[in-house]
Amino acid sequence: MKQPIKAIVFDVYGTLFDVHSVKDVCEQEFPEKGAAISQVWRTKQLEYFFWRHMMGRYEDFDKVTRDALRYALAVHDATSTEEIEQRLIASYAHLTPYKEIESVLKEMNDVKTVILSNGTDEMLKALLHNAGLSDYFDEVVSVDGIKQPKPTPAAYMHWFKTSGLRRDEVLFLSSNGWDIAGAKNFGFHAAWINRNDLPFEAFDIEPDAIYPNLNNLSEWL
Repeated sequence: MKQPIKAIVFDVYGTLFDVHSVKDVCEQEFPEKGAAISQVWRTKQLEYFFWRHMMGRYEDFDKVTRDALRYALAVHDATSTEEIEQRLIASYAHLTPYKEIESVLKEMNDVKTVILSNGTDEMLKALLHNAGLSDYFDEVVSVDGIKQPKPTPAAYMHWFKTSGLRRDEVLFLSSNGWDIAGAKNFGFHAAWINRNDLPFEAFDIEPDAIYPNLNNLSEWL
């Protein structure tokens, strides 16, 4: 029996929402290229965010997402316009939540629920509002407030410093291995949501638990 925790902290992109649901809009604009554009878009989104941090040239997640899209379109010879680009960017505010999300969140009555994301405040508020999930979270925190992206320790401290909790009273959830490593390194309990049945990162930090989705969280409550 795992020790009950007092706060569950959720990553957003890939954990609560399917980042590749944008492929449908990409496919509408660029037939037979939608899935490929989506894959490059996500890869470059993360790479550009991390590269900029390492170079001391921080830009928020919205700007990086736009830059990554432009690269993905160029890679696949997808001639775009400003109007098309805006439609594709707008799809990031309408990502598809994973099917179990709402039912799981309804069970979180006795624990604080928090979002900690690399997305901007505006991106997160729009995404949650459009999915009808805003009321399920006690706090929505963007690392943009300190311009320190996850998985830096400062990013996790950004929320934690005002939580009034011990680190071992927090369970952090993400589908991203690098995020789980960062949260575990910070001292949180960490459960990897392995939606794609992948091996964990070859790293010297391991998650406390691995789940295929969010349906098994009751053992922590």
